[in-house]
Amino acid sequence: MSTETTNKKPNKSRRIVFAVLGVLIVAAAIAVGFLVPGYLDNQATEDARVAAPEAAARQAEAMLGYQFDTVEAELPKAADGLTGDFKDEYAQLINEVIIPGAKEKQLTVKVSVQAKGVVNASPDDVTVLLFVNQVTTGKDTPQAVASGSRIRMNMHKEDGVWLTSELTPL
Repeated sequence: MSTETTNKKPNKSRRIVFAVLGVLIVAAAIAVGFLVPGYLDNQATEDARVAAPEAAARQAEAMLGYQFDTVEAELPKAADGLTGDFKDEYAQLINEVIIPGAKEKQLTVKVSVQAKGVVNASPDDVTVLLFVNQVTTGKDTPQAVASGSRIRMNMHKEDGVWLTSELTPL
């Protein structure tokens, strides 16, 4: 009899150990289910905080800088980096105002981004503040006229590419 009693105790102990292990495994899976998405979202936001300002700086220089003799090719190409209603508004502005004015006054505008920073960010949307210098020369202003400005750009990620959805001079 003592052999039967001894065999039953280890089986009961094993069941308890397996039950506790099962509970721990389920608890770990639940914890991972809650923690991993948050971690991945935070990582995607940090990646956006690095990539979007660089894209915004390149896009600002492409959108705002031009030479009067190549403006018809330069600015429409810059529109490829835009999205949404802003793309249509920009196309209308350059075709109706900027390109004709640049050609008429023989304007050349050189743009350089001096500093950039993130105002707010999520994995697919980032607001960037740019400090921009513009140097303009033209037929009526042969001496360069330099100006500094601040620009807020909203960047949106589409198919892995950062595009400008809004540009606001400040």
